[in-house]
Formats: sequence, C-alpha cells, structure tokens
Amino acid sequence: MKKELYEYCLRLGDSALIHGQRLAEWCSNGPILEEDIALSNISLDLFGQARMLLSYAAEIKGEGATEDTIAFRRNEREYFNTLLTEQPNGHFGDTVARDFMLSVFNYLLHQKLSESKDEQISAIAQKAVKEYAYHMRHFGEWVVRLGDGTEESKNKIQKSFNDLWMFKDDMFVLNEGDRKLVKEGVAIDTETIRSEWDETVNSVLNRATLKRPEEGYQLKGSREGVHTEHLGHLLCEMQYLQRAYPDAEW
Repeated sequence: MKKELYEYCLRLGDSALIHGQRLAEWCSNGPILEEDIALSNISLDLFGQARMLLSYAAEIKGEGATEDTIAFRRNEREYFNTLLTEQPNGHFGDTVARDFMLSVFNYLLHQKLSESKDEQISAIAQKAVKEYAYHMRHFGEWVVRLGDGTEESKNKIQKSFNDLWMFKDDMFVLNEGDRKLVKEGVAIDTETIRSEWDETVNSVLNRATLKRPEEGYQLKGSREGVHTEHLGHLLCEMQYLQRAYPDAEW
C-alpha cells in the first residue's frame, strides 16, 4: 500500500499547494485591503496543509526526498492536484466561485478524513477541517454578496460558475489505488460526500439568487496527471528559483 498512500498524499498535498499558489497571486491585488489580507491568510492555510502532506509523502517515499524536492522538482505530468485548483484567478468573481466550490468539497473531505485509520492523515485533516470551515463560510458569503448585489456583479459571478462547472466532477474521481485505501479505512469514497456538496452549493446559490449551472461536459484527468494548460505556466513561476539554483540555502 506504500505506493497508493504516497500518491494519495500527493493528491491532497498538490491540491493544497497549487490552490495556495493561485490565491497568493492576489497578494497586494485584492479588491479591498481587508479582502487582500484575508486571501493571503487563506493561501497560508493552504501552504501549511501542503507542507504537512508533502512532508508525509516524502517520508513514505524515502530515497532522500523532502517536501521541497517533491514540490519543486516534479514536472506537470507528475502533479495530481484537482483541475479546479489550477484555474486562473480571473476577476474577483471567478476566484470566489472557484474557491467556494473547492472549500465546500475540502471541508466535507477533511471532515471524513479526520477519522482515517492513518494517524498522520487523520491529524492533518483534524487541523485542516477547521480552516476549511472558515474558507467555506468566507467564500459562501461573497457568493451571496455578489449574486444578490448589482446586476453587473450577479451576471459576472453567474458566468464564473457556468465557466468553472465543467471541473467539479474531477474533484470526486477515484482511481484503483484510492479504492484500495478506502477499503483499508485510510481514504474516503468521495461519492459519499457528493450529495452533501450538492446540497450546500445549491443552498448558497439559492440565497445568492443564482442558478445552478446546467450539467454538461465534465473535464477530468488529474488522477492520471493530465492537466489544463494553466498548470505548466503556474509551475514555471513557482519552481523557478529551485530550478535555477538547486539546493540553494538562505
């Protein structure tokens, strides 16, 4: 189960890392000072989770691996983050829609993972679920504020949900390794949280006077390391220093 556990930790850690990197791009660019600080703090929550998960992955892998070598010395096809995490920030409504969908999923996921039979995953999840509860509330309030605000804000965030909806099912995908871990009580079957995800998202969309996007084509592939064109550009920026100066120390 070593390989399966390693890849599962990568899946969780990569998603937190790439999501955190995206949100960090808002630093000094937020719409208001308070939100600028909030987005930066949320990104730090995600980086903290990524560090714990990728450190655990390095421990499982051995061979001298560290959280830094895993984060900065893998290529695009070796990443397993969910496709939604790598989507560009766009305008503020795009970020709100993306991060609301992600935070609801992550809150429900880590709530279940807190009962994992793997003690380290359980401990990480118990800390993370408290953070995701805040993320979910924060972005949910913004969905309502924008959706039930001006005509312009309503139209923009409705389009944001419509455009990003195609990436939602990728969050719930399991591969054979995941299913083995589910049987061992280490991972969870994400289908068991889908109905609650739907209910939570639908409830907030209704409060925001927004329409749930129509079900259509769903883009998947993150479990096989297949990504959108955006991840490669993100990694170029994120990994530049480590690639240019390997093993550099401050």
